[in-house]
Amino acid sequence: MTPNWDDLRVFLAVAREGGLSAAGRVLKIDPATVGRRIARLEVALDAMLFTKSQQGYVLTTAGQRLMDHGLQAEEAMRAATGVMSGSAKSLSGQIRIGAPDGCANYLLPQVCAQIGDANPDLDIQILALPRIINLSRREADMAITVSAPTGGQLLVKKITDYRLHVVASQTYLNDHAPIRTVDDLSAHRMIGYIPDMIFDRELDYLNDIGVDRVALASNSVSVQLRHASQGAGVCVAHDFTLPFHPGLRKIVTDQVSLTRGFYLVRHQGDQRNERLNRFAEALTRGLRDEVARLECDTSP
Repeated sequence: MTPNWDDLRVFLAVAREGGLSAAGRVLKIDPATVGRRIARLEVALDAMLFTKSQQGYVLTTAGQRLMDHGLQAEEAMRAATGVMSGSAKSLSGQIRIGAPDGCANYLLPQVCAQIGDANPDLDIQILALPRIINLSRREADMAITVSAPTGGQLLVKKITDYRLHVVASQTYLNDHAPIRTVDDLSAHRMIGYIPDMIFDRELDYLNDIGVDRVALASNSVSVQLRHASQGAGVCVAHDFTLPFHPGLRKIVTDQVSLTRGFYLVRHQGDQRNERLNRFAEALTRGLRDEVARLECDTSP
């Protein structure tokens, strides 16, 4: 029996989602049908593709080999679809973007809304995870990162730089000892990332300014900024987030001004996909404009 593409598509969904129910939700079919498709594929290939564990469905060695071939087939299908739809006036279908929390919360909603207005048949999904998005497993069609990956068959393009400063609420500043220098920060409650969950060196802002204790920590930028807005302490914030938190003030700006960058990372196999190329161009342009607009709205 020869496996068909539809069964392979189901296999890829189970491999990505780690279970029948989760894959069924993505594919919009019931878990029992997903299970039957996997069983049929295993019979066709005469190989066990998954083992079941406490973590869900885990690929066997044979499953890993099929995953590699399945991803190649999926890329070919995507490329063919891109060629067929690339000449259309507006974009359609579904595109998923992986992004770090700050970008996903404060930049992508506005940018994606603008792209969606220009392309009413396009469905855009934003995957915000406190870790690096795994493009090789097709968790997303493209990802925004804070450092340029150096390995793998990837297309990497610099989007824009952005700035960060130390901030605190006026209420906090009124009620606590003055902060005139970076050394003064040691006497204050610092807010930042959970140290052992920092997934990219570029996010270790507090270490860069000599802070070795994080009294209030979260893996989410928005949670950190909520803490600071409520007067709970001092944190490092992206300038583009400050218009959304008008109660926060930049401090020690003459001593601390950090610059980081956003990069757009894509599958190398998608470089001829006109649909994704057009979306990537619109996304890059939109993010550059949005960062510039929001940074202009922040005062020293």
